[in-house]
Amino acid sequence: MIKKVVQIQGLNEHKISSINNDLAYWLSRTSEERISTVEYLRRQYHGSSTRLQISTRVIQRLQS
Repeated sequence: MIKKVVQIQGLNEHKISSINNDLAYWLSRTSEERISTVEYLRRQYHGSSTRLQISTRVIQRLQS
């Protein structure tokens, strides 16, 4: 049987500094650059389709 293990780690000064540097970098970019980067990452993850696919499911409600 596989045991579930959770490790809780605190943030050290290096991690906090890295997070603050990343935040400062992205806040210094224009909104167009940030959106362009998110779109680039989305294309890498989901493929080069121009839009994400929309999936829907229709269910029938019981009449009460």
